[in-house]
Amino acid sequence: VQLQASGGGLVQAGGSLKLSCAASGGTFRTYTVGWFRQAPGKEREFVAGILLQNMRTYYDDSVKGRFTISRDNAKNEVNLQMNSLKPEDTAVYYCGAGRHILSTIRRPSAYGNWGQGTLVTVSS
Repeated sequence: VQLQASGGGLVQAGGSLKLSCAASGGTFRTYTVGWFRQAPGKEREFVAGILLQNMRTYYDDSVKGRFTISRDNAKNEVNLQMNSLKPEDTAVYYCGAGRHILSTIRRPSAYGNWGQGTLVTVSS
């Protein structure tokens, strides 16, 4: 499956953005999809993930209560709704997908498919 991430942009602190991860060449049904982000000079870090077999979701503590990951069945997409954005959320956001991911959901190395990244910039 090929992934295409979109929806990034420039927003003021406190604002919202919705990122989308669209799949082609297959369906997400049996995959785990994760959103990660990477700021300049830092490692890629886990933001949120969803097990599409049972719709269970996982979040990093830094985004709990502000970000929501969900699936759009009609569009074969996984979305990340980001509210109450902070300057420290500024990063390139990537979506990843893979099968048989559960305990390793927070590890980038667990994902075999990646989108190209979309830049989110939050100004103070």
